[in-house]
Amino acid sequence: MIRLTSGKAFANCSGLSRRSFLMAGSTGIAGLSLPEILAEEARTGQTGSKKSLIVIHLDGGPPQMDLIDPKPYAPSELRSPFAPISTRVPGIQLTELMPQCAKIADKLVFLRSLVGSDGKHHAFQCQSGYREKDLKSLGGRPALGCVVKHLLGTPEDDVPNFIDLMQGRPLVRDSARPGFLGIGCKPFRPDISDMWQRELESGMKGELKRLGHDHKTELNLIHDIPVSRLEDRLTLLNNVDRFRRELDPSGSMMAMDQFNQQAYKVLTSGAFANAMDISKENQQVVSRYTPKTAASGTQSYTSEGPDSLLKFMLARRLIEAGVRVVSVSLSDFDTHSDNNNRMQHLGPLFDHGFHALVTDLESRGMLDDTTVLAWGEFGRTPKVNGKGGRDHWPSVSMGLMAGGGMPGGIVLGATDRQAGKVTERPIPFTDVVTTLYRKIGINPQTMIHDQTGRPHLLMSEGNPIPELV
Repeated sequence: MIRLTSGKAFANCSGLSRRSFLMAGSTGIAGLSLPEILAEEARTGQTGSKKSLIVIHLDGGPPQMDLIDPKPYAPSELRSPFAPISTRVPGIQLTELMPQCAKIADKLVFLRSLVGSDGKHHAFQCQSGYREKDLKSLGGRPALGCVVKHLLGTPEDDVPNFIDLMQGRPLVRDSARPGFLGIGCKPFRPDISDMWQRELESGMKGELKRLGHDHKTELNLIHDIPVSRLEDRLTLLNNVDRFRRELDPSGSMMAMDQFNQQAYKVLTSGAFANAMDISKENQQVVSRYTPKTAASGTQSYTSEGPDSLLKFMLARRLIEAGVRVVSVSLSDFDTHSDNNNRMQHLGPLFDHGFHALVTDLESRGMLDDTTVLAWGEFGRTPKVNGKGGRDHWPSVSMGLMAGGGMPGGIVLGATDRQAGKVTERPIPFTDVVTTLYRKIGINPQTMIHDQTGRPHLLMSEGNPIPELV
């Protein structure tokens, strides 16, 4: 995991200095340690446009009936306590937890009929479109961001193509994984835990610990080292490892070479450092992402507070710096108990953050080129359990989209009066991800190869959603 920290300046060959602040891990250049993240960048000849994507994972599975699919006529024992409200678009209603999104409903796409959830408590399906078991014997399907890195990235990029900011379950369970593309296509993962804390459930703390250094590694930049010495050490590293590289049929050493090259480029360009430093953001913009009123309801120990919305702002900063795909999370929608009070806290938080991100992108002229998608791993039960909570419900999931040149003011799909079954226009996860590939400029029928050289259709399932492409 790349870690961000502050420190002394280091000098480049022109005498200018930058703040050293990156840490990442394993063997590498100049005391940088570079784990198995970057490598084996495939060349496809595509010159894709600078379209980009922000995926917000609503960690835990958001209750559709409490947010974007109000059911005021459901039986009293099932009905959400949150009343429906009108939006800017006649005929579209949200719940009273979403007043900010109601104001920009003409810019949004509401997915009310997502089907085919794997029922797994992580974000892998939201990253890839596929169930975890698909092609598992070959390493599994790759996350969309890893595919973007594979097809469009080069070691010369000033910033990584894919940055994973997810915390909680999505991080611990390695949701944004490269699958059969191999370790060279893993995302950059800045350690943002010092900036935003997301407490893990006790079981997951042990789970993360068992993953060890392969999951959390660090790269240190030696203070005051000239960039010329970084270049010398990179050359030396490549020469020393040449013999091992010739004996490595898997190509892992070559992958590490390219990883080292991009890590060097990222460290010395300063673009990534500047984007990650949110203290440089205009305070008026910071205030846009900061709720003006105190949160009501109940915040569980795994739920996040108002400052978590600045993660959305960071995602925008990274996109602005040239990153193509950013994943971010908001926790914790796993409301097995006290659903109503917890949603009274989380619903307005998500509403405020999504509205802030969309309007911020629009004010900068970035919205048409940036697709924003918020969704979770599944929905929640119409029936309220004995603890006042809603349990996992893979039958129906929800999503919210904006930008990317899509028309707004659209509701896709419908559910029954309990928001428990799809009654109109079921939309598989693969259809959404196929649409995202089209939005970012990649043909979903592209053939990509696993590490054995075997070809695979990028999206062998799923069709683009006609209204959105």
